[in-house]
Amino acid sequence: MNPDLVPLVVGVIILISSLISLKLGLSVAIIEIIGGVIAGNAGVKSQEWMIYLATFGGVLLTFLAGTEIDSRLLKEKFKASFLIGGFSFLLPFLGVFLFTYFIAGWSYRAALIAGTALSTTSLAVVYSVLVETGLSATPIGKLIMAATFVTDMGTALALSILFAKPNLFTLLFIVVSLIVIFLADRFSHLVFDNPKLRNKVLEPEIKYIFVLLLALIYFAHLGAGHAVLPAFVLGLLMARHFSDQATDKEIRNRLRTVAYAVITPIFFIVGGLKVSLTLIASAIGLFIILFAIKLLMKFLGVYFFAKRFIPGGSIYTTLLMSTGLTFGTIASVFGLSSGLINEVQYSVLIGVVVASAVIPTFIAQKWFLPVHSEDIIDYK
Repeated sequence: MNPDLVPLVVGVIILISSLISLKLGLSVAIIEIIGGVIAGNAGVKSQEWMIYLATFGGVLLTFLAGTEIDSRLLKEKFKASFLIGGFSFLLPFLGVFLFTYFIAGWSYRAALIAGTALSTTSLAVVYSVLVETGLSATPIGKLIMAATFVTDMGTALALSILFAKPNLFTLLFIVVSLIVIFLADRFSHLVFDNPKLRNKVLEPEIKYIFVLLLALIYFAHLGAGHAVLPAFVLGLLMARHFSDQATDKEIRNRLRTVAYAVITPIFFIVGGLKVSLTLIASAIGLFIILFAIKLLMKFLGVYFFAKRFIPGGSIYTTLLMSTGLTFGTIASVFGLSSGLINEVQYSVLIGVVVASAVIPTFIAQKWFLPVHSEDIIDYK
């Protein structure tokens, strides 16, 4: 396809996805991913600008998720979030690794890539769904996001420990991330509490946040890392600037509007563009088995803890924790670019990652959406 036509096609997908989402009452993220799959298999290829904007979109969604976390609730429910999130990572990682290595016959390092890629829970997908359903500001939504962060932390650590080759730029990325987070935590009030900057049509607060995130992305690229985790911590520490006060909430609402209009849809569409239905069809049995293993291991790792700590939303929590996208894609791309997996293995893993972002989310929204979310967390 002519590269000049790609932006128009993407714009059409974004618009149609919004209309379908409103019509069916489903998360627009699901529709955008499916739209990306259809477009990708019809000949649309990701452009460099799309890939960078998608990276920024994933980091921006993670930052927004961090601003939604209630630090008090996080401290009170640390045990719940740690157990749910920890086992949400551990069991799928082990289950997929053992199957691909001992039964499917993949190499040791390829099996590790598979386990890492399918252990994830997508904070971006989870956050988008919770915002659209109005659950992001409720105890269950905040607990799910906290548990998701723990899962992604486990995935990121596994990818770093098992495969990363740290260098001076990696150290620079860590140092810069800590400096950005520290300075933003200490001095952001000079931007958000300045009457000369607040509620202006030029949106200086939003541009300020974008600069912080772009700095994290740049140094993450230099250090062969990813800006998702520091972006979440940054959002967590800056949450007080997005409190329940009317003026502060307005800033977050405007930031969401900017994000959801163009930036985050491209993140989900690019995720769908990576799926090759032809290559998946050539290994359909493996695709189905890996998808089933991921869901089964997520169920075993999440459901019983969720039933204890979120008795009225255990199935909903389990299904949302079964989603994957950001780190699953990162791990799969790393495996392919490093020669650890071949194109068929890559397509199967990406296919499972994308399917896990769509199918569990659809089921959760359609049949298991909590009704009285403020009442279904066990605070004992």
